[in-house]
Amino acid sequence: MPHFAPVRVRGGRYQLARLVRHRRRAVAAGLAVTAAALVAVGPGDGDGARGHPVAAPAREHRAVEMVTAPVRIADGAAVLLLRPGDRVDVIAAGTTATGGDAQVVARGARVKKVPEPVEGAAESGALVVLSVPRSIAARLAGASATARLAVTLC
Repeated sequence: MPHFAPVRVRGGRYQLARLVRHRRRAVAAGLAVTAAALVAVGPGDGDGARGHPVAAPAREHRAVEMVTAPVRIADGAAVLLLRPGDRVDVIAAGTTATGGDAQVVARGARVKKVPEPVEGAAESGALVVLSVPRSIAARLAGASATARLAVTLC
């Protein structure tokens, strides 16, 4: 029998490593194509711009416009007329040496809740929860510390 050179299968020893290397390249190429397609489509702002904006505007956190403010009304019987959803004007009546001084603190405030009155607290008034802008809530808190508050139905 004649002498033959050994038969070698080309790349047999490293075939698995080459398969993994090519799979990584295929996955990397697929991810690159997907990312390019997503950038081309861009966000749906509707302004026709594609891709990312040059400078993204900073997102501003706006303060809550309407807040809930508990208010103690001097006349507890008047509070019994109120229902959630009613609109009221809140009037602060202060007493001075020259007489009474009244001013409107909140106009068109929405009644959020009318808690049940506590027994024995009729002389100190009754509580009403109003939905008002933040600036008006601060004025209500200040007025309730120095004056007696009353409500009128709108």
